[in-house]
Amino acid sequence: MRISTEELKETSLALEFEAAAERFPALREMVRGRECDFVGPIRARLRAMRVGDMVEVEGEIRTSVRLTCGRCLAEFVSPLETAFTLTFTRERPAADEPGELDTLEIRADEAGLIYFQGEEIDLTEGIQEQVILSLPLRPLCSEACKGLCTRCGADLNAGACTCLKEPAEGPFSVLRQLKPEKK
Repeated sequence: MRISTEELKETSLALEFEAAAERFPALREMVRGRECDFVGPIRARLRAMRVGDMVEVEGEIRTSVRLTCGRCLAEFVSPLETAFTLTFTRERPAADEPGELDTLEIRADEAGLIYFQGEEIDLTEGIQEQVILSLPLRPLCSEACKGLCTRCGADLNAGACTCLKEPAEGPFSVLRQLKPEKK
């Protein structure tokens, strides 16, 4: 998943690729840590073009991932699709004089630019970052998921539980027993 900057001198470049999630280090760690499981390969459709001294990569990523619902703990498969734009720029050489680069108001990484060296741009890190950003913060099997009973742990999506419908005893329930004296 590399782009040669020589190929971008006169025209834009269109790429399509498919790779297993294990090929991306951060995604491999997520699978090992059982945060998710990638059901299908990572499919990407990209277009790269030169903009001055920078290279802009626009694209779409598609895959399917198995997640655990944040309410009922059931596993479900969800499609992931995301569109993105990444901008690459050559890494600046070190300053000849100390403090020379300190006068810049904003650094390239603060502006969302990604540095590269040489004549090739490796897209691995940028693509894995986009996949991670497209994962839901709190995965839900459905918006209507009822979750688990807080008392017995029964799946409320399968039906009502057999718990008594009295409110649970909380840490302040003893305050109900206190009655102020009337004067």
